[in-house]
Amino acid sequence: MKNKVIGIEISLKHTTYAAIDVRGNILMSEGFSTTDYPNMNDFISVLCERVVTMMMNNDLLESVRSVGISVKSGNFLTGCIENAVNLPWKGVIPLAAMLRDRLGLAVALGSTTQVRGLSEHVFGAAHGMKNFIVVTLGHGMGTSLFSNGQIHLGIDGFAGEMGHSCLVHNGWQCGCGKKGCVEAYVAEKGVIRTATELLAESSEPSLMRQADAITPELVTECCEKGDALAIETYRRVGYMLGLGIANYASIINPEAVIFTGGISKAGNFLFDPALESFNSHVFHNMEGKVPFIVSTLEETERDLLGASVLAWDVEEYSLFK
Repeated sequence: MKNKVIGIEISLKHTTYAAIDVRGNILMSEGFSTTDYPNMNDFISVLCERVVTMMMNNDLLESVRSVGISVKSGNFLTGCIENAVNLPWKGVIPLAAMLRDRLGLAVALGSTTQVRGLSEHVFGAAHGMKNFIVVTLGHGMGTSLFSNGQIHLGIDGFAGEMGHSCLVHNGWQCGCGKKGCVEAYVAEKGVIRTATELLAESSEPSLMRQADAITPELVTECCEKGDALAIETYRRVGYMLGLGIANYASIINPEAVIFTGGISKAGNFLFDPALESFNSHVFHNMEGKVPFIVSTLEETERDLLGASVLAWDVEEYSLFK
């Protein structure tokens, strides 16, 4: 009986693969360094070899139905990684087809944020919701949109890219090559730049001045110790975050906004000013009606579970039928 799937999460630094049953239980998981394989063919060979070895060692060859993959810049409609900015592999890579041909199993692929949306919908904070936004705040900013219980992909699979909508005309440089994107102000580089500019424009003492390098994690730690400039950093970042999401929400009218990613661990230091800014800018009939919710799912587990949702949904395929 085909009652298990393989979930794969490919992050910038690490790749994790796991066997997952129909109830969402992660039965076993293993992994390796993504950065060890800058050549895509080498990466595919190692990934397939390790997945098959795990299946053989645990007597799963007859019970695994399909494979789901979470990866940055993944396009569910094409099964490709498309022009990833931060991954070592450039251009358009038909990853789903490459794995299907080598493993002999159906393979579905989605972007990290889309997959996290699926995970939150089935297993997490959005369970029971039909219209919501999932925002991932980390190295970059990713967003996914659910409408009437289904993820909205758009005609080419790129719907929901709020992070690369323009917030400030000719503003801060974004990693996508354009200026003024929401991501440039609220993701990792935006937090760092905000803190750096605050330190430069003020002589006020701050724990951040003692650090070798400023990171979002450091800013959060300083906030927890009462550092006024660190608190102001997240107040400014939160203001921009709330403004960006308000523009988005005014169009789609969501039930809630769910946050994932490392920067979301800043908690109320970020989300209190973000929600205040949101309610100041959103369409007035939505004011005070859209909660901000921080996910409670563990990050790697969330991505693997979301990948398993993709795997269960894809049409079954086998070379041996």
